[in-house]
Amino acid sequence: MENRLKTGISNITTLMEFVLLGFSDIPNLHWTLFGIFLVIYLTILMCNSIIILVTRIDSALQTPMYFFLGNLSFLEICYVTVTMPRMLMDLLTQKGNISFFACAAQMFFFLTFGSSECLLLTVMAYDRYMAICNPLHYLLIMNHKVCVQLVTVSWISVFPFAIGQTCQIFSLPFCGSNTINHFFCDIPPVLKLACGDTLVNEFVVYVIAVAIVMVPFLLIVVSYGKIISSILKFSSAKGRAKAFSTCSSHLIVVVLFYGTATINYTQLKSNQSEGVGKLISLFFTVLIPTLNPIIYTLRNKDITVALRKLLTKILI
Repeated sequence: MENRLKTGISNITTLMEFVLLGFSDIPNLHWTLFGIFLVIYLTILMCNSIIILVTRIDSALQTPMYFFLGNLSFLEICYVTVTMPRMLMDLLTQKGNISFFACAAQMFFFLTFGSSECLLLTVMAYDRYMAICNPLHYLLIMNHKVCVQLVTVSWISVFPFAIGQTCQIFSLPFCGSNTINHFFCDIPPVLKLACGDTLVNEFVVYVIAVAIVMVPFLLIVVSYGKIISSILKFSSAKGRAKAFSTCSSHLIVVVLFYGTATINYTQLKSNQSEGVGKLISLFFTVLIPTLNPIIYTLRNKDITVALRKLLTKILI
């Protein structure tokens, strides 16, 4: 009995490494997956970098909306870089070993960038609300100083939440298996490895999820409720179509991002299969960042025109 107790204590206190299983359950496809994810990652980097470039150099895009879009593109680059290079390395080497502290760091940065995106999408909804519902005072209220302050708050205000969430997860005792059946250190799969009763920790996750995800989402819903109400009052059909077109890209991104994030972080230790959990995570960590630049560029004439001008300058 005494030996068992010592062994149990040893398993809890000496765990200094995790193993990310990733996609090891389909080993025959690891080269195919590596190629697909490498192309996706490079595409995300390239497309978002182009958006940042055109929103910086094109004089027609020096407005609050495109300032926020450029910041969102930079945030997307940071967001995917937290997970995808590590995932590519694991697919290449077929080894998923990650140290305890590297795992904690990955979770911290993922939570930081993901939470910042939630707040930045809320800021963008507020910007559209001001532009459509209060157009006469829009540029006065949404001046460059205010835009910079809103972006800064979106970045800085999430640090306490990300630090607190990471610390409370990694202060838990871990025993038994150190294998994480996932492709990065996310809260649900790491929490499954914790020993004992984690009810309090799960409650904290829910509270923070409500603060970071649900509250901004409700603010976005309220903003768009007022936006749609204002658009319907427009006398011109052309004006209504233009206003809906301007807002639709952002609304599509919001629905995709918040929908999958909510599903992922409200399941936690549920009975859903780990394969489904990986699929949901792939959706909001890989697919959505890939779709965002496409959604914003294809549905935005100003960006399309700016891209044509840039290509013309490069080719001539």
